[in-house]
Amino acid sequence: MESLDDQELGTAVQNADSPAWSVRAPAGRQLAMADRIDEATDVLHRLLLDVHDTGVIQETAVALLERKDTTALRCVLLARSFASETWVADEIQAALDGNPEWMTTEGADQLIKQYRELAIDEDAGVRDEAQRLLARLRPREEWARDTVSDS
Repeated sequence: MESLDDQELGTAVQNADSPAWSVRAPAGRQLAMADRIDEATDVLHRLLLDVHDTGVIQETAVALLERKDTTALRCVLLARSFASETWVADEIQAALDGNPEWMTTEGADQLIKQYRELAIDEDAGVRDEAQRLLARLRPREEWARDTVSDS
């Protein structure tokens, strides 16, 4: 995580309003990686729902997921629940599905644990998204059994 002073945080928030996607995308990454993420959740939400460029959505979502914490994952799920344009929802979903944490047993276990925690979140949108993603997963015992039987 990146420690931003007040001026750097203010600059990143200001850059998030730029008309240029090439300025908004790095601002999303910088805010997503900031240790004071709670001060930028509204701006991050707006960047995750950027209707002008998918690069901004992708850069912000990937940076949030790289944090590997529940707060950042919650931010991504909340935006996914608000996505009214199919292509925006698809871009967020692609970041969720492409999360490299799925590549290791430890990472997958951690994500499942976070999804389970968020499946009882106070926000209905976050809760619904977490439950939807959990429903897409097969129990580990089932896929492990299938892998053994395929051998």
